[in-house]
Amino acid sequence: MNFIDKISSTHLDILKEIGNIGAGHAATALSIILNKKIEMRVPNVRIVTFDEMIEMAGGAENVVASVYLRIEGDAPSHMFFVLPLEQTNKYIQQMTGENVSFETLSYDDLALSALKELGNILAGSYLTSLSDFTRLHLYPSVPATSIDMVGAIISYGFIELSQFSDYVIVIDTALNETNVETVEQVDGHFFLLPDPHSFEIIFQALGVTLDE
Repeated sequence: MNFIDKISSTHLDILKEIGNIGAGHAATALSIILNKKIEMRVPNVRIVTFDEMIEMAGGAENVVASVYLRIEGDAPSHMFFVLPLEQTNKYIQQMTGENVSFETLSYDDLALSALKELGNILAGSYLTSLSDFTRLHLYPSVPATSIDMVGAIISYGFIELSQFSDYVIVIDTALNETNVETVEQVDGHFFLLPDPHSFEIIFQALGVTLDE
């Protein structure tokens, strides 16, 4: 049996719960920064192929905002947090108080710094939760921001795509500002791309064992 075939809905539920714990920590941090009550949850966790991940982000030529982190430690991986541009505008405007538009390139270094901080908070909260639960030591790099096509972003820092494993862990995210009459939900995706040997390390830590 292929290793990936041994991953059940129970294991994905565990990852979802880990995500929701991290989301709670991220929401607390964002609430303090924005001085508004923010709720964040993880509605779904999936394992998809590399091509399916590209399509989920709108296709290789779709322009999005992203924050990239390289993860070192027990399970080296790559993590991307991807947001649609119009939704990125909303949160960065709240964080900076400036009128920014990533679609029309009307933004400055402060807006990019705020985007990096947003991604750092979200990714850091999830990684801390994952590390605490699996007891794996995971160390994120300094985040790198990008406004570019999905295909270019995902290829960032790689010479060839064979450095990826065949599968990607997708952590859907939903952010809501509460206590407002019209609640606008911001939807984004975390793409966790473990190095080929790291995929098994992560899931073995979650209880997926290999056949002898």
